[in-house]
Amino acid sequence: MGDVIRQGEQIFLHTAANAKGFVGNSLNCVNCHLDAGRRPDSAPLWGAYVSYPAYRSKTKEVDTFASRLRGCFMYSMNGKAPPEGGPVLVALESYAYWLAKGAPTGEKLPGAGYPKVPKPPQAPDIERGRAVFAAQCALCHGADGQGQRAGDTQVYPPLWGARSFNWGAGMAGVDKAAGFIKANMPFSKGNTLTDQEAWDVAQFMDAQERPQDPRFDGNIASTRKKFHDSEYSLYGQTVNGKLLGQGTAAARR
Repeated sequence: MGDVIRQGEQIFLHTAANAKGFVGNSLNCVNCHLDAGRRPDSAPLWGAYVSYPAYRSKTKEVDTFASRLRGCFMYSMNGKAPPEGGPVLVALESYAYWLAKGAPTGEKLPGAGYPKVPKPPQAPDIERGRAVFAAQCALCHGADGQGQRAGDTQVYPPLWGARSFNWGAGMAGVDKAAGFIKANMPFSKGNTLTDQEAWDVAQFMDAQERPQDPRFDGNIASTRKKFHDSEYSLYGQTVNGKLLGQGTAAARR
């Protein structure tokens, strides 16, 4: 059991290297679930594991923890869902089980998920967000939002473009992105941005093009109506004269 748990941790930290064939971008699980999936308010694994099975409006059905993980690979990793019962999911489930050991089931634990940030006094603004990004985020994520690499290793993750999460990912929702950013960014300096700054920079980040939603039905408008009909999604919206949701060309990791 210990070997499987440790393998799950390595998949979580170095996803593409240890879950080959299931990752289509330059992200690792740990990019959105910090401190190896342990940090409160960054959707820690110990909070997620004990929350399933649960009904999810995204899938309109009761999801298991395994099916939730499969969705992460499809959307956040812009890849393919590993088979249920296969070594990748078994290792990740075992790691999450180990982290959650002793936690009560069926309860939302303090620090689980991402926090909800109150709506700001002013509507989120892309240009204000651009300024916040330049001042607070570009040092790690690059002025172009593509992160930083050392050889073949992605040190800081890309936030948009072909090597980032696709339009179906939770982080493509401005409200969820604002919650993650407020609690955790800049890296190691969480809760230093104002609510307004968190919303503004989330709006800026999610106003950039990224890989297509795998549920795309061939029409941006109808895909928005089916899957993105929310004030927090910019999919199918026109921003600075450009229709978002056209997707990006595939890129090498």
